[in-house]
Amino acid sequence: MLRTAGVPEIIHEQLEQMIQSRSSVPDEDERKLIGSAAFEVPDEDILADALIAIFLNKNVLLKGPTGSGKTKLAEHVSALFEQPMHAVNCSTDLDAEALLGFKTLAHDEQGKAHIVFIPGPIMKAMTKGHFLYIDEINMAKPETLSLINGVLDYRRSITNPFTGEVVTAHPDFRVVAAINEGYMGTVPLNEALKNRFITIDVPYLQGDALYHLLKSKSVLQDEKQLKTFVQLSADLLTLIEMGQLPDEAGSIRALLDACDLTAYIPPLRAVARAIADKLEDERERAAVINAAETLF
Repeated sequence: MLRTAGVPEIIHEQLEQMIQSRSSVPDEDERKLIGSAAFEVPDEDILADALIAIFLNKNVLLKGPTGSGKTKLAEHVSALFEQPMHAVNCSTDLDAEALLGFKTLAHDEQGKAHIVFIPGPIMKAMTKGHFLYIDEINMAKPETLSLINGVLDYRRSITNPFTGEVVTAHPDFRVVAAINEGYMGTVPLNEALKNRFITIDVPYLQGDALYHLLKSKSVLQDEKQLKTFVQLSADLLTLIEMGQLPDEAGSIRALLDACDLTAYIPPLRAVARAIADKLEDERERAAVINAAETLF
C-alpha cells in the first residue's frame, strides 16, 4: 500500500498484514466500489489522522464546505484499505429502506413466488466488512439516523426491522460520514450522534497544492491562467470569510470547471458559467464577477 506521511510505520505494517490476511477478496463488481487514491491534501495531518482513526475502528466525520474534497478523501482511504465503499446519500426523504434494504417478491426456479429481503448499503457493508460512506449526514431526519445508533457504537450491530434478524458487523467494517454545515435543509447533529464520531475538518486547497491539482486535473494547461485561478480562489475565500459570499462560491469542483471552460472560452465567461451563475443572489453573482475582472 501507499505510505502516508504522519502515519506510524507500525500502523502501515499492521494494515498491510490485515489486507493480506483477509479470508475473502472483493469480486469484480465489488472492486468497482473501491475508491482511487487521488485526494490532494491541504494538510498532511488530515489524511494521516483519518487513516489512523479508521484503522483504529473509529467512525470518522469529515466536516467542510462543498467541493473541498470530503468524498475524495473517503475514496482515498477506501483505496488504501483496498476495501469497497457503499454510499448513502442523505436527504429529508431518506428512510429505513434506503439505509437497510427492502422486501420484494421473487420467484424460484419452479416459478413459485416468495418474499426476499434485498440488503441496502448498510447491510452490505456490515456483512461483507466494507466501508460505509454517509454523505451529507445532517440532511437526514434525526429519527431516521437513530435507526443506526447501534451500528455506530461499541455494539456494531442492528436488528433488521424487516426480518427481525440481528446483524453484527464484520470486523473490517468501517464508517465515514460527511457534512456541509449551515446549508439549507440541514439539521444540527444531536450530541449522541456526534459523540460516535472522530471529527476532521477538510478545508479548501490553496496555494501550490491547488495549483498542482488544477494542473493535473484540468484540460487548461496555461500556467499563467492556472495561477490566476489560484489567486481567484483565494480572493473568493476572503469574500466568503467576510460573509459576502456563500461557501459554494469557493468550491474547488466549480473552480476546476471554470478552468476547463477557459481552455475554450474567455475566462470571465467561464467564471460566470461555472461559479457566479450558480448563485441565487444578484449581489453575490456580481461580487464573483468583480473579483474575476480584477484578475483576467
